[in-house]
Amino acid sequence: GASVVYADTVADYGWGHELANYGEYSGAPSTEETFVYAKTLLSLMLRSKHPEGKFLIIGGGIANFTDVAATFTGLIQAFEHYAEEIKEHNIKIFIRRAGPNYLEGLRKVKAASEKLGLGVKVYGPETHITAVVPMALGLMAPLPEPDLSVPCGPPPRKRVDVPAGKGKAKKHKDVAAEGPGIFSPETTSIVYGLQHRAVQGMLDFDHMCKRKKPSVEALIFPFSGNHMEKFYWGTGEILVPVYTTTQEAVAKHPGVSVFINFASFRSVFETSI
Repeated sequence: GASVVYADTVADYGWGHELANYGEYSGAPSTEETFVYAKTLLSLMLRSKHPEGKFLIIGGGIANFTDVAATFTGLIQAFEHYAEEIKEHNIKIFIRRAGPNYLEGLRKVKAASEKLGLGVKVYGPETHITAVVPMALGLMAPLPEPDLSVPCGPPPRKRVDVPAGKGKAKKHKDVAAEGPGIFSPETTSIVYGLQHRAVQGMLDFDHMCKRKKPSVEALIFPFSGNHMEKFYWGTGEILVPVYTTTQEAVAKHPGVSVFINFASFRSVFETSI
């Protein structure tokens, strides 16, 4: 998905002939697997020098299942292994990543970069997914790196100036008086993806709103067998079933009317229909 977008963007800028290597990892690889993969890639980059140096772009969209902190720990181990050679070969590294534990992962890799003197540029979801490509190619100045002390917010936007006398607030209809809409206090959902943080946030909100039952009835995670996942419901705990297929989840929970899909844009259609 995103890796293809990065390769295409390099080609779109007219640098396709300089694209020496293209790689991709997904599916929640372990720290060790990421270390071996990154070490292999770096060893290939270090086989020969380029008079103008080289660029390594590590980019991705918003990961669904991949723990960014875990994979970046493996990446850092590879950086530590080849730190002196990376500097000797003048390899500039640009990172743009988001997903589960992304903030911890970006903090770790930035701290390692400063310790090793690698000068890695680190960006999160506040930066457009392909913005690191023209920065790496020298086509634009590097953007200021984000504050990693707090989660990122939405990109800043300029307020729209409304001419005087216009833009008066309209009286809103009383939706509650018109009867139930798409959602009601009884609405429940199925979540595609093992998104613990998102589901727990929904359950916390449910409990705070004094819902009688959780809004999430089941999860779908195709990479493991059917099992139960534990979540908090107020001060207590509940078990939410996890299925491997959408078909089974829907069949066992016929009252569900909302499907929340965390799949990537590569597979969102086929996993929803």
